[in-house]
Amino acid sequence: MGSNKREKIKMTDPEVAAFLAASFKVQVATIGKGGEPHLVTMFYTLLDGKIAFTTYRSSQKVLNLRRDPTMTCLVEDGTEYNELRGVSLYGKGRIIEDPDVRLKVGAVVGSRMAGLPVPELGAPIDPAFAAGLEPALAKRVVIVMEPERTTSWDHHKA
Repeated sequence: MGSNKREKIKMTDPEVAAFLAASFKVQVATIGKGGEPHLVTMFYTLLDGKIAFTTYRSSQKVLNLRRDPTMTCLVEDGTEYNELRGVSLYGKGRIIEDPDVRLKVGAVVGSRMAGLPVPELGAPIDPAFAAGLEPALAKRVVIVMEPERTTSWDHHKA
């Protein structure tokens, strides 16, 4: 693909923001102990415009990020070539253990995973729902993708 075509299909910053806000699954790659990629799919929400998800404190991705915070995220969509859209984010994974942040992110991601109505991030959380969610979140942390570089493509533009 020539550089002119690459520029033509690149998303603008507002398009990237809208695409990430409309999606909810992300491929997350961290670096394993032996240098190999560790790749998983996670449900996410946006926290201050950045990809954020919860995961078990003892998960492989957390162990990897504590050793080396390098992380890549891929959000993509489309089936046919001319429908393909995506955003790759390259940067660092920041681990957050704050229970308030964990509850905010966990409420959105947990609702989505359970097929429940998804609350707005930061909206007041029903106390009964929060009480039910707390035990599930107790062993979890939040990972926030701190992007240093982003690439994007939208073949609808071609």
